[in-house]
Amino acid sequence: QVQLVESGGSTVKAGDSLRLSCQVSGRSLAGYAMGWFRQAPGEGRDFMANIAWDDAVTYYADSVKGRFTISRDNAKNMVYLLMNDLTPQDTAVYYCAAGLLKGDSYPYWGQGTQVTVSS
Repeated sequence: QVQLVESGGSTVKAGDSLRLSCQVSGRSLAGYAMGWFRQAPGEGRDFMANIAWDDAVTYYADSVKGRFTISRDNAKNMVYLLMNDLTPQDTAVYYCAAGLLKGDSYPYWGQGTQVTVSS
């Protein structure tokens, strides 16, 4: 089992930056990928970015490429999402997730953290 706890969500103004954190605990994450997703009100859950735990290879959705940066700290069992130049369209609940790198799903999810961007 993997437990995930997000933090760092806040209300910010357009143009601000914000860093979300995800504390990971439980089993070893060797062979896992860590992902960040978001869900806006009335919308589905959208993939933002992921990072391979072993070699830190990253992948981004086109919608956030160049603005968002995912990173991980193996020693602290932490995953981060740095979000720059935020817009009101980035308002959503942000979720951290974990799944096998060679799998096609993320079985483990955190509870989410709210990000609100005002204009």
